[in-house]
Amino acid sequence: MALPDTSVPIEVLALVARLVEERAGLHYAGENLTIFAEKAASRAEEVGFASLLDYYYFLRYDPDGGAELDALVNALVVHETYFFREEAPLRVAVRDIIAPIVRGGGRARVWCAACATGEEPLTLAVMLADEKLLDGVEIVASDVSGRALARAQGGVFWRRSLRALPLDAARWITVEGDRGAVRPDLVASVRWAQVNLVDAPSVAALGAFDVILCRNVLIYFSDATVRSVVATLAGALRPGGRLVVGVSESLLRFGTLLRCEERGGSFFYAKDAP
Repeated sequence: MALPDTSVPIEVLALVARLVEERAGLHYAGENLTIFAEKAASRAEEVGFASLLDYYYFLRYDPDGGAELDALVNALVVHETYFFREEAPLRVAVRDIIAPIVRGGGRARVWCAACATGEEPLTLAVMLADEKLLDGVEIVASDVSGRALARAQGGVFWRRSLRALPLDAARWITVEGDRGAVRPDLVASVRWAQVNLVDAPSVAALGAFDVILCRNVLIYFSDATVRSVVATLAGALRPGGRLVVGVSESLLRFGTLLRCEERGGSFFYAKDAP
């Protein structure tokens, strides 16, 4: 495979990429290094560094390097998502997992991990509100990017995020021109938190969940990081809880202890009771 077409020495690029992977799990190799090189060089120039090597030394050794590394991660993460994306697993989770808990008198906990700008947890909130279940569910939505979470909590989204919005969602999301505004009470029903998935103690601090949605995220991690993150997510599931990943993702080759099951045409990974 050809190396990326960039004037940045590949050795320096690999050092910065390694820092990013250690910090947030994002893995860059081969052709993906081209995108990484462009974004990293742009960020280095933006904050006043003449070379990526100088930028690396700052990230690695300066007392303020950690904060800047977080800013670099924020510039790198992909926030491409939209309302009602891959909605089938969400509807199955509401019907088969969440509803029985709430209607049985319990309180369900759901975590939308790596939620980006919040379209997924807000979609879930709409579905739960339609079924009159929202008051019995705690939704936690997290992302590594504070900027993305700020956008989510603002509750206003551009047309691109609304492209799959069903007509019956109009009472929850008002569309005017190129923007859609989510009802403030719906946004407030979600607990927003900045969490790094590779930071196991931060994940553990969130508590245990009946459903964890971690969709279209693991594809950005190396195999070793996937195994580590999935083990952490499994630890955050209550006995009988389910993990949901993206429709193009599979955990079967990673040897997880979670049991794969099919429900209504969607796949879930279940944590069996001891």
